[in-house]
Amino acid sequence: MESSRIAISIGVTLDRFIRSNEKQYPQSVGEFSQLLRDIALASKVVNREINKAGLIDIMGAVGNQNAAGDEQQKLDVLADIRFTRALSKGGAACAIISEEEEGIVQLNPDAKYIVAIDPLDGSSNIDVNVSIGTIFSVYRRKSAVGTAINLEDCLQPGSAQVAAGYVLYGSSTMLVYTTGQGLNGFTYEATLGEYVLSHPDIHIKPDANTYSINEGISKSFVQPGIHVYLNHCKEHHYAARYIGSLVADIHRNLLKGGIYLYPATIHHPQGKLRLMFEANSLAFVVEQAGGKATDGEKRILDIEPTQIHEKTPLFIGSLQMVEALENALVGN
Repeated sequence: MESSRIAISIGVTLDRFIRSNEKQYPQSVGEFSQLLRDIALASKVVNREINKAGLIDIMGAVGNQNAAGDEQQKLDVLADIRFTRALSKGGAACAIISEEEEGIVQLNPDAKYIVAIDPLDGSSNIDVNVSIGTIFSVYRRKSAVGTAINLEDCLQPGSAQVAAGYVLYGSSTMLVYTTGQGLNGFTYEATLGEYVLSHPDIHIKPDANTYSINEGISKSFVQPGIHVYLNHCKEHHYAARYIGSLVADIHRNLLKGGIYLYPATIHHPQGKLRLMFEANSLAFVVEQAGGKATDGEKRILDIEPTQIHEKTPLFIGSLQMVEALENALVGN
């Protein structure tokens, strides 16, 4: 019997993939690679905690609100601690801005990279065993190395990202990320403790027939064009698929095609999703897969942020579907 039949290859691990691509960033001297490894390590720890959620007391709210005004869940706090610790000990991040923190978390002043992160998006869904996720972005600092990070370093448009991605904690745990050279997905192999390349060179379908939106709040949508587009979807018998967990909805549409919509509402006239922690990262990811992301008026990655916890509407997914939505918004 051939040895190849006895020992089937496990594939390319994340660490090996990172090392093979280090030549794209000769100026980083390994720092950028270390940063990605730190994010991957923290995600493994968070994955472990999530899998124990029903066995120990880490579900439910803690009784506080985060910087964005949302009720903090215990797992939000735990995930924030895990990612902060990993990035601090790794030494490759000079600062973190997090959805769970009011301001800038200063780390290694001699490092070059800033991480913007939503440590655990959709954490309230953990109580009912629905997929949740981590969303992250990486920016290169503007200020001199060795100094404290300032607000200008953090408030960069999404087009300045050097990397972005998400981790999906679901029936399997996946890390999907881009450095601007295409999009790749890695599935966590728990028995090995390794992420393995499972979805190389991801591309989203240019058109599809799935839309994701919370139609339960449709009466509060402030843009009439949203209703026009939704009627278009229904007239063409599109399938409505809405999990209510941002990473899970985006991940499904990324692999199968579709559009995700979170418009401005009466209660959230500026939108509800966070530009720095959610929209920028996911827009970079989807664009690298051939899709499109807009706030209804302009490309998400071209928005110049004015504050860390800025919010935005988000329409993201298959290119032709997003363009059809834009046409509906312009016509109304």
